[in-house]
Amino acid sequence: MPSPNEKLAESLDVLEALQQGNRRVFRSDDLSRVHRERLVENGFLQEVMKGWLISSSPDSEAGESTPWHASFWEFCGRYCDERFGEQWHLSPEQSLFLHGERTVIPDQLVVHSPKATNNDIKLLFGTTLYDLKVAEMPATGALTVRDGLRLFSPAAALVRVPESFFQLYPVETQVVMASLADVSDVLRFLLNGGHSAKAGYLAKAFRQTGRGDLADEILRAMKGAGYDVRESSPFEARHIHIFARLGRPAVPIVGRIEMLWDSMRGKVLAAFPKAPGLPADKEAYLRCVNEIYRTDAYHSLSIEGYSVTPALVERVRQGGWDPEHDSGDRRNRDALAARGYWQSFQLVKKEVERVIAGENATVLVRGVHNDWYRELFQPSVTAGLLEAGTLAGYRNIPVFLRGSRYVPPRWEAVRDAMPAFFNLLEKEPEPSVRAVLGHWLFGYIHPYPDGNGRMARFLMNVMLASGGYPWTVIRIRDRKSYLSALDRASIEMDIHPFANFIDHRVQWRLERHDLTFPAPMESLVFGRDLVLFYGQDGDAVVRCVISGEALDDHFQGGGKDKLEVFRANRQAIEQEVRRKYIAGDTEVDGSILIRSDDLPE
Repeated sequence: MPSPNEKLAESLDVLEALQQGNRRVFRSDDLSRVHRERLVENGFLQEVMKGWLISSSPDSEAGESTPWHASFWEFCGRYCDERFGEQWHLSPEQSLFLHGERTVIPDQLVVHSPKATNNDIKLLFGTTLYDLKVAEMPATGALTVRDGLRLFSPAAALVRVPESFFQLYPVETQVVMASLADVSDVLRFLLNGGHSAKAGYLAKAFRQTGRGDLADEILRAMKGAGYDVRESSPFEARHIHIFARLGRPAVPIVGRIEMLWDSMRGKVLAAFPKAPGLPADKEAYLRCVNEIYRTDAYHSLSIEGYSVTPALVERVRQGGWDPEHDSGDRRNRDALAARGYWQSFQLVKKEVERVIAGENATVLVRGVHNDWYRELFQPSVTAGLLEAGTLAGYRNIPVFLRGSRYVPPRWEAVRDAMPAFFNLLEKEPEPSVRAVLGHWLFGYIHPYPDGNGRMARFLMNVMLASGGYPWTVIRIRDRKSYLSALDRASIEMDIHPFANFIDHRVQWRLERHDLTFPAPMESLVFGRDLVLFYGQDGDAVVRCVISGEALDDHFQGGGKDKLEVFRANRQAIEQEVRRKYIAGDTEVDGSILIRSDDLPE
């Protein structure tokens, strides 16, 4: 009789065959009841609604939305095909969102069909599909099929959405307008529908975005057909400043990131302190970068879910990582990540040195960022945990962000987005804008299959260096507010929370905090196995604590008086406390806690 593992392997073989072509959505009757129930029970499939399943992962946490977001559009397309045949399409508003590379998973997707029943169908994680009954399908020429979804064409969608859509979503409408090489298709829908009012505000919108020739063509064509067209702006005055005056057709993802940069840079400047200028003492600046490495690596890797400690980070730095003779190092995912971070950090540090010497930061990063990425993952490739092709560079697969409704652009768009991204960085005169928008937009594009967060933080710190700002660490305890601020920028186009978050971290470093110990007043905290002492930062008194475990593990304190152990090793302990404090690695109340894992082995 087959074992449970053998039975599961048999079911997985069936699932693998169904998943050919990156398919993630299945009807219940695509599998036998036995295979279906076994795969659901073991976490490889998840039910969306009766009769429909999606691929999942056994290691997904309870309530994890990523499998659903990864399957959302495929599910909607297949469900509608199954139910309505070819008699369905998405709304003109959602069509414009997709043509304009707005990739956020909607809370409600509206599907139009003559076969619909005006029913709101509840799906996973608060999403719904509303089937809106319409009298008839639009003319065939108004629709297009993209990735299994029936959309209005860009021209048809621009004509069909109400004028209020232009006011509410000026970026999306402009992205689509900027992608049009001419207005022939737009005019066909305007003329056939007799839309003189729509012609007036579309003409004005084209003129405002630097394409007066297209505006004039709309006016001439409508006049030739006997319509009296009067131009009027569909955009509110407060949105006019976000117009990207491209004056040429633009790939949608390129138009989008250019417009977002233009709309956000002023808000970053308003939030950020003036750049100090390149440091006069370059050796001191680089010394600070070296000193902050252990703290930076620990927090940056921890944010990404690696279980690393400052002790592991320090062991890697000191050359204690030995995959040739230590099988644990060969297999340890966290140690491999720490080694990759160390290798990449060395390259980044070289670019920082060139930047503070006056070289162009963007030109340097454009040329070497793929090398940083390769160093991050080279140890994992060498150990056989990743395929060698991982090091090739930009992704050729879709990626999804855990816990976020934001979905990065299609992988096909990355090749257009990254040159445009670096062009924006190179044209931007303000280091603060390069740092904040560079970090956010790099993550927004998500060019690599993995490592994008670490890469974005590296890029941020090189751009900070170009203005003389200090290397800045994003702490693991700030992870929730950090990711929330990134989400606000990517989903709601609100850069304020992220700009303020980075500003707060940079301000701490600019204030040039230091910690001395003129009167530590050490004491034992009874019942908690802690030694409490005090440092001083100017007039401020800073509470410092070291755990008894740290004294036992690193200062031979086992069975000894903890105060005497502290006093005998006071200089080394105070050095570690000072290192954490200067990096801003404080507890919520501003104190410093030294745990065993904070100390090098």
